[in-house]
Amino acid sequence: MAFAVLALLERCGRAVRAPTEKMQILKFLIFASLVFVAACPKSGTETPTNSPSTLGSTQAVRLNYRFEADVPPPMQPEIPPEELNATIQTDFSTNRLDEILVKTIVSPDKQRILVVYRRTNDAEYEFRVDMYAADGRILRKVTYDGMAVYYPGAIIWSPDSKSAAFMAKVRGAVMPNVPAANSNTNANTSANTNANTNINANANTASEPVEPSNTSTSQTPFVEGAKAVLTLRTEQVYICGADGEDVKLLTQKEGLIYFYFVWSPDSTMLVALAATYQEWQVMQFRAKQNGEFFLPFGRPRLIEKNGRERLLDDFPTNVYPVWSSDSTKIAVAYDKTIKIYDALGTQPTQAAIPLQYDLLASSKKHKETVAQQEQSNSNTNADANANVNTAPTNVETNTNQLLSTDIDEDSKVWFNPIVDLKWTEPNMLYLQTGYQKLYENPANNVRSYFRWHRLIFSPQAIPTANQK
Repeated sequence: MAFAVLALLERCGRAVRAPTEKMQILKFLIFASLVFVAACPKSGTETPTNSPSTLGSTQAVRLNYRFEADVPPPMQPEIPPEELNATIQTDFSTNRLDEILVKTIVSPDKQRILVVYRRTNDAEYEFRVDMYAADGRILRKVTYDGMAVYYPGAIIWSPDSKSAAFMAKVRGAVMPNVPAANSNTNANTSANTNANTNINANANTASEPVEPSNTSTSQTPFVEGAKAVLTLRTEQVYICGADGEDVKLLTQKEGLIYFYFVWSPDSTMLVALAATYQEWQVMQFRAKQNGEFFLPFGRPRLIEKNGRERLLDDFPTNVYPVWSSDSTKIAVAYDKTIKIYDALGTQPTQAAIPLQYDLLASSKKHKETVAQQEQSNSNTNADANANVNTAPTNVETNTNQLLSTDIDEDSKVWFNPIVDLKWTEPNMLYLQTGYQKLYENPANNVRSYFRWHRLIFSPQAIPTANQK
């Protein structure tokens, strides 16, 4: 630029003779030079960056986080106790004598009620679903005779009350090469516990799904029987409309057992856990052998309402996934690691947050804090009449200097896996650690050393396009 200005000035000096014209050209060149200097970057200044306006627009791999140990538990809405709708219960007692009412699930807008029931000759772990209005009037039969609904405790309305999701498979399906002893091993167990773990499917089966004909003979008058829909031999995810219409199979992966799902806050997607039939059988066998309550592990899968499905991770977990409050991300816990997955975008990302070191360091600090509190309480009780004022001890631990060899065995008692997640705000994810052992006999259950921690998220700065 400087050479161009000099060349132009030399040319102008040769071509222009009048002093007035020379002065005008000189002024122009000075002005152009000032503009050039102002536009040049100053040495020592920082390269400009752009920061996403919200965490929702930040990819998972570009999240910063801060770990806070031993925080108060998150505020959670009070869940009212489950009660059967009295009007619907009266309808069953009066008009549906050969059917047993199991559960009534009210939609968030209080306008519709999903009714879970079974007939007296149905297996204890296989259920049916009807849709009722808020006034106790039946609207539609949702499931046809050839479909059996499983896990009634997992049936859930979408937050906008426009859809309901449930899990079902072919009623009474027993696949070839499956020992008969396995087909009804849970017939006498509770419907909401081990009863729901009975599986009559073969993951390697490639035969066509069964679509039994509609033979509904409900005693409730003036209600058309439900239409048959595609039904597979392992538990799949279905949705229906607010009035029980348009029952649709969302997942079509026979051999996978879907056993948990939860709606996104915007009601557009579900995140589910699923395991293969062989994995399910092995897990169930080991739990039975050890006398433990069966808590299955599954791999997280993202399911959209249009049926598109994405496997989020190939690592199984038994901790239920959670959604961010803006429906843009999903959090899943694996032992002492949390992974965050993008739910949206053409190129979704995932980020792993290993917390083993942080939890190990916090265990040492927590153990020292508990010991200090016990000592303080002991001194207070012993010197209650002496008005002793005991000052707390600073037990801050520098995690950068703490090594695993510094943790004594008593501290490791508090060092436990993540057992629960709560995503309360877009930038705040709570995680609970603890030790739990559940048995077939609930009297033997062990739950101890539970603590809450949290992660505070913030977006990373993104370099601008002109950064080199």
